[in-house]
Amino acid sequence: MRYTQLRAFHFVALHGGFSSAARALNQSQPSLSDHVRQLEQLHDTLLFHREKKHVRLTEAGDELFLLTRQFFDVEEQIGLCLSKRQHQLRGKLRVVADSALHITASLSAFRAANPKTFVSVRTGNSEDVLQRLRHYDAEIGVVGNSPSAPDLVEIPIGDAPIVAIMAQGFLPETVQELAFKQLVKWPLVFREKGSSTRRCIEAEAQACGLRLRPVIEVDGREALREVVASGAGIGFVSRAELGNASDIRAVAISGATLRMKESLVFLSIRRDQPMIRAFLRCIDATHL
Repeated sequence: MRYTQLRAFHFVALHGGFSSAARALNQSQPSLSDHVRQLEQLHDTLLFHREKKHVRLTEAGDELFLLTRQFFDVEEQIGLCLSKRQHQLRGKLRVVADSALHITASLSAFRAANPKTFVSVRTGNSEDVLQRLRHYDAEIGVVGNSPSAPDLVEIPIGDAPIVAIMAQGFLPETVQELAFKQLVKWPLVFREKGSSTRRCIEAEAQACGLRLRPVIEVDGREALREVVASGAGIGFVSRAELGNASDIRAVAISGATLRMKESLVFLSIRRDQPMIRAFLRCIDATHL
């Protein structure tokens, strides 16, 4: 097994095809194909399903791709370590968050301190965040009510109650709060499974012996807000993520302890990654 073979495999898996990988590496496609084929023959293991212009990873390929992500991540760290005294931090920081509102100040501080870096921010529910971290698709994650795990470092960055949201006029203005047990009487709008907010609501319902069934299920916080604003039902968000939408009203929920504790998370094995260390310094500065 040679470095060139691993690199060829990694870039084909990363770019989803031999042509794209060859362009990224500035290498001929036949040469790249030979390297991958040699790797497969050497270990008598099929790594890709070839389908005309596209390729798909086999089960063995999936396992190897996770390892090569780690391998080339460490290679990048080595390069940054050796060159950090010569120039400013540069490269790409990938953030995946259930809500970027919690780290906007930190992102601004990070870019100001590291102007030669590029920051990519994606959104997703808590399951998406943890999956992307563990597949080396992101360096930093932001999740609500994060489950403790030995492979993760968790840094608290916020705590707020979960509130019910609805369209203006959906309830009389005299209604200032909703009893949790009365929610069964209303049409409910839930986030997709994997959402921390939904998980918190359902866990409380189960503890109270209630069966809460949504009439609408949506994918993502923005879709939830749009559906709720149309008057279709009642949804739930952390008060910290409420924003200033004039067409939505927030009402407190009584008779239940519903809170969202936001945390910054990253893989413990990557704690010395330069991008992560630099971002943590900004978190410390903006969340004191």
